[in-house]
Amino acid sequence: MDFCNYQIASNINSMKMFNFDEIIPRKNTDSVKYDKLKIIFGTDEVIPMWVADMDFKTPPFIMEAIRNRAKHEILGYSIRSDSFYSSIINWMQIMHQWKVDKDWISFSPGVIPAFTAAVMAFTLPGDKIIIQPPVYHPFFTSVLNTGRQLIHNCLKFENKSYSFDFNDLKKKIDSRTKMIILCNPQNPVGRVWNKEELSELAEICVKNEILIVSDEIHSDLIFKGHKHIPIASISDKIAQNTIATYAPSKTFNLAGLSTSAVIIPNKKHKKTFDNFLNDFHLHGGNIFGNIALEAAYLHGKDWLQEMLNYLEGNITLIRKFSEKHVDKMDLIEPEATYLLWLDFNKLKLSDKDLESFLIKKAKLGLNPGTMFGSGGEGFHRMNIACPRSTIMLALNQLEVALNSL
Repeated sequence: MDFCNYQIASNINSMKMFNFDEIIPRKNTDSVKYDKLKIIFGTDEVIPMWVADMDFKTPPFIMEAIRNRAKHEILGYSIRSDSFYSSIINWMQIMHQWKVDKDWISFSPGVIPAFTAAVMAFTLPGDKIIIQPPVYHPFFTSVLNTGRQLIHNCLKFENKSYSFDFNDLKKKIDSRTKMIILCNPQNPVGRVWNKEELSELAEICVKNEILIVSDEIHSDLIFKGHKHIPIASISDKIAQNTIATYAPSKTFNLAGLSTSAVIIPNKKHKKTFDNFLNDFHLHGGNIFGNIALEAAYLHGKDWLQEMLNYLEGNITLIRKFSEKHVDKMDLIEPEATYLLWLDFNKLKLSDKDLESFLIKKAKLGLNPGTMFGSGGEGFHRMNIACPRSTIMLALNQLEVALNSL
């Protein structure tokens, strides 16, 4: 591929405060993304573009805050101060125009523990819980591994875009349906659900007394022309029926610090949730996670904007590649996240053969679409939160592989 002209322009545009072109070696750092390649893909000779963390440095203002705290050489039990909560409140107001009260905010050591805890705290074994595949794969295990029934309300895929299937949703609701786990924005398909879509979904849930658990971890990773709507911000009625999970981990590359916020406007629901986490002693968290979250939400807006601009440059490269190879693959245009949903169904390969092709021929370590459930057949998910040189190398390898077919 001829990247020269585009790369010159992108380098000029990226000469700002932060360097996203820098290659940070990650092998032998106990990195899931790099140090489990042999286990996951059967080889170390692939470009790792799977696990949803970044190959960018964690922002310097966060690292500085962590180092400053580390100078105090006692790491005992800690509390979350008022500034921890106010940083979340201010971020939600500035970024999403949602006025959040301190009394609504709970802690969880991650969004997966949060929605799994919600499943266990608010439903009983045998109850039905709705998910909307293709969707983030822990949704499946959080339901099935706790003895609940999994109900699939699959997304509709038309004209290379996804939408809710409300008719199917209504048909699958009965007296045993107690919860829906929503992915907003959606991972892996990259949709940013708009207010009209979310309102219709929420009204169905309120009418049928179905609790909404909304995974909004990607809510800050929104591209130009789109706007994240916290589902609980639409109305007080919807807020009282919603448990929303947030974290700075995807946005600021902090996954290893296991710190997230759970926003629950309903007092009764919040007490139930807090009691459940306290019973399992999951409410404590860690000092550096608290420090990192606060620094991210207090100082992260400029870094985030530069990072999103850089991601859009990466997307432009992949979009041009897809247009060149339109007879073999499609890019599902992303509205959010740094996880691209690539459609390889035109190759007419089985999922097993497609995965083998991408690993052995293209030498890429991606997430197979089948891990996200029904509707993922023929797709793969690509993590583009990496230096542009990595994207270029990956596309060059993919082009050689596609041309060999």
